[in-house]
Amino acid sequence: MIEGESILSLIPQQPPFVMIDELLFSDDNITKTSFIIAADNVFVINGEFSEAGLMENMAQTAAAGSGNMARIENRPVANGYIGQVKNFEIYSLPKVGDILFTEVKIEVQIFDAGIVSGKIWCNEMEVAQCEMKIFINQ
Repeated sequence: MIEGESILSLIPQQPPFVMIDELLFSDDNITKTSFIIAADNVFVINGEFSEAGLMENMAQTAAAGSGNMARIENRPVANGYIGQVKNFEIYSLPKVGDILFTEVKIEVQIFDAGIVSGKIWCNEMEVAQCEMKIFINQ
């Protein structure tokens, strides 16, 4: 598990735009993170974590997995960007103080482009899911 300041070494984002707290698991295909929603988070609106925040949480979970592999392989952490979001579904918006558990799975990886599926749970209930096409700058 990697948390706190160390998580910043795995992702290109910096506070206040960090939407993951802890890397719980990461291998070649799956990455799992956790995140506690703070009241002063830039994506909190009227006490709820917004749709954009949920999407960014999934993207940063994917970035943490990529960053962890880069760390293991002694490579620099690369920047990436979302090229497409597909089938983005929100079942409920988590609230301030809630803990999110996010899982991102690599479905397809071809060179610097990948398709990942992401799911977020809160209070043991799935709150969001989507598929993202992500491009990595090498």
